[in-house]
Amino acid sequence: MRTGAGRQRYNVLGAINAVTHELVREANDGYINAQTVCALLRKLAAKHGGGPITLILDNARYQRCKLVQELAATLNIELLFLPPYSPNLNQIERLWKFVKKTALNSRHYPNFQEFKAGIDKCLDELPTIHRESMETLMTLKFQTFENVSLLAA
Repeated sequence: MRTGAGRQRYNVLGAINAVTHELVREANDGYINAQTVCALLRKLAAKHGGGPITLILDNARYQRCKLVQELAATLNIELLFLPPYSPNLNQIERLWKFVKKTALNSRHYPNFQEFKAGIDKCLDELPTIHRESMETLMTLKFQTFENVSLLAA
């Protein structure tokens, strides 16, 4: 009987450009914390030449800490926090759902290294093999609820 690779974790913290769909990521085998977020901020700043960047984040505590906010200010990165419980507004959540479906669903990885390699392969193929999927998935169109009749329960 085939079993999973064990209780190891592979964390990927990412930022996706809303227009070009370019992904910048920071990954580790431990936990996501303020230092991981700071590493991602440094990668973003280096990639975009110190120009102004607006980074949309959820409300994770390690993203709101003083260390992250001070570094973001020095790197000319504006941190824009989404309201609580609003993953539908966060494009990166769409990407993670796609990665899970593409790299993990109905797949068995015999060991942790192959598990990580499967995820990394999917992420590396976003601008090539998965380009068309990204163009339709990562749209900036959001459903609005203007002029919709609502029924009270």
